[in-house]
Amino acid sequence: MFYFAGIITDMKEYLKKIEIRWADLDPNFHMLHSKYYDIGAYSRMSFMTENGITPELMKINHLGPIIFREECLFKKEINFGDELLVNLKLSKCKEDVSRWSMIHELWINGADLAAVITIDGAWINTTLRKLAIPPEFVKACFDLMPKTDHFNSL
Repeated sequence: MFYFAGIITDMKEYLKKIEIRWADLDPNFHMLHSKYYDIGAYSRMSFMTENGITPELMKINHLGPIIFREECLFKKEINFGDELLVNLKLSKCKEDVSRWSMIHELWINGADLAAVITIDGAWINTTLRKLAIPPEFVKACFDLMPKTDHFNSL
C-alpha cells in the first residue's frame, strides 16, 4: 500500500530560478563544473516536491530516485550575479515510469543557453535495494512534467 497526500496541477513549462553565489565559483571566477549538477538535482527535486513526491512520501514508500548517467554540455560561462533559469523537461520515460531521462536547460538572464544537463534514471526500493516500479502517484507527477519536443517512450 502506498501513501499519497498532495495536489498535482497541469503545467506546460517548469522553470526554476537560481541565484549564483560566490561559493559557486571556481578559481577562474565562473561557476564550478560540479555546481551545474547540483543545480540540476535541485530543479528536479523541486519539481517532484512541488508536485507531491516529497522526501517524506518517498521514505514512507521506501522509494528513491537513482541516476545511471549524468552529463553536461557546457556552452557559456555562468558568472557571479547572473540570473539563472533552469528549464526541466522529461525526454524519455517507460509507461510505468520505472526508467526515465530528463533534460535541464540552464539559461543565463533568460536569453543565453549556458548548459544542457542530460540524465538517465530509475527508481529504487530503498529497503530491498533493487530497482522498483513506482506507485501511481509517481506516474501522475511524471505525466505532468513538461516534455521535450522529441519525447518518446522507452
